[in-house]
Amino acid sequence: MSSIDTHAHLYLKEFHADFDAVVSRAQNAGVEKVLLPNINEETIDAMKTCLSRIPAFFSPMMGLHPTSVTKMWRDQLSIIHEELVQGGYIAVGEVGIDLHWDKSLEKEQVQAFEAQLEWSKTYNLPLSIHFRNATKQVVDSVRRVGENSLRGVFHSFGGDREELEMILSLKNFLVGVNGVLTYKNSGLADTLIHCPHDRLIVETDAPYLSPVPYRGKRNESSYLPFILHKLSEVWTINPKQVAAITRRNASALFALKE
Repeated sequence: MSSIDTHAHLYLKEFHADFDAVVSRAQNAGVEKVLLPNINEETIDAMKTCLSRIPAFFSPMMGLHPTSVTKMWRDQLSIIHEELVQGGYIAVGEVGIDLHWDKSLEKEQVQAFEAQLEWSKTYNLPLSIHFRNATKQVVDSVRRVGENSLRGVFHSFGGDREELEMILSLKNFLVGVNGVLTYKNSGLADTLIHCPHDRLIVETDAPYLSPVPYRGKRNESSYLPFILHKLSEVWTINPKQVAAITRRNASALFALKE
């Protein structure tokens, strides 16, 4: 059951002690590729080191995560952009707006996000979007910059039917689903019944959001089959079909080589 983990941070310190074993378990679980979104200017080197160890297994993205945005966001983006233009990146990410913990830098987050949306247009790259407690704000930004010229994924989707429809109204965007789908009280299963099969991809967001039965522990890419199996229950189709559908969607969005 071949699959693609479209969002994981395997370059973080949580994986330094057993990196090779984490990769081996993922491959044994059928994960053929892991996509690595950047976080900020301080994680670039760690991500590139991770990539250099097994380049065929990883594909990198470059962006500034909204919770890393500061008052000096222009200086931060200068560093990120310098790396992006060197090439080799499959997407602009992880970018977006996060209003869950702190709204004091909302203006700066929006400005930094829209600047990176422009990069997506300039370099013809898809986006990996973080939108915690900010779905409307993110959709508004996409529409301001130009929804017809942009494409990507709203990663770690965990919303309701209204939120899903808001995202699906952007014709070039998909939703990324992870371990939250397996949480008993998330309500996500009822929402995803209404998601077209060609508008969804799967992810782990490792080391975060581990699926049941590993909830509360470090997440890793080898747990992706738990998400595929749960989604197969939601869509009432075989897990292998779910893996094939989501793999095809991811390959198309990120222009991955088959």
